[in-house]
Amino acid sequence: MSAPSESDRVLEGHVVAVPEARQLDVLASLLERRGASVLRCPLVGIEDSPDEAAVVAWIERLIELPTDLVAFYTGEGIERLVGFADRAGLRKQFVAALQRTPKLTRGPKPKRALRALELAPEHTATEPTTAGMIAAAQAIQAPLGRVAVQLYTAAQDRQLVEHFERRGAAVDCVAPYVYASAADDDRVAGLIGELADGRVAAIAFTSKAQVQRLLELAQKRGLEAALRAGLERTKVAAIGPVVAAELAAASIRVDTMPEESFSMKPLVTSVCELLGAS
Repeated sequence: MSAPSESDRVLEGHVVAVPEARQLDVLASLLERRGASVLRCPLVGIEDSPDEAAVVAWIERLIELPTDLVAFYTGEGIERLVGFADRAGLRKQFVAALQRTPKLTRGPKPKRALRALELAPEHTATEPTTAGMIAAAQAIQAPLGRVAVQLYTAAQDRQLVEHFERRGAAVDCVAPYVYASAADDDRVAGLIGELADGRVAAIAFTSKAQVQRLLELAQKRGLEAALRAGLERTKVAAIGPVVAAELAAASIRVDTMPEESFSMKPLVTSVCELLGAS
């Protein structure tokens, strides 16, 4: 990959804060290629569910029981489930079960994860939200006796599950991963200080968990006013509508978001367009 030309380095002189954890280096590299100084502060890490037995049991049920639909919220969830299946010696059977079972996905990431298994979803959300998942599910005319659902966490919003239950389906849920704090409190407080002091041009959020972690730490440390003042003077970017909605719910202004493809490269393009025009 060739280095960007000077005309591509529209972020020269700008500091961009990156709270991403799993793909931190990917996002940071994309920004740095465009001239940005990247402030790395991974707010949330992702780990396998500690309840391995429950996840493997869910995989075994999907393999053994006739299932009318399996719904995937995230690509991370599919990848983690494949990892659990691998370790249990069930990968081949799990992929075969996915192949024969109609699949509903929320956004581009689960579609990519299925493509890596040489599979494709039969149904996709109209938008990458729970409401979009429900709208896509409503269009499914076939009877749904048993539905398997991959959630973010065990405490995930139950709206989609309740939709299937109202249709008479037995719903089998799994949460194959959990969120864990990846940055210690002092580092997060330091990020808030950088924002409040006006040293950050933009912050790019890639998950709602990052927003929640930042707000929780600010409240814990008595830094809410500093955080909100910092975000008022900093451009705020969201990778997609789910993250934008989380920010809006916290009364945080969103300055830019990709219009269609909600992934890293379009996010960086949005930041470039925003700061390059400023």
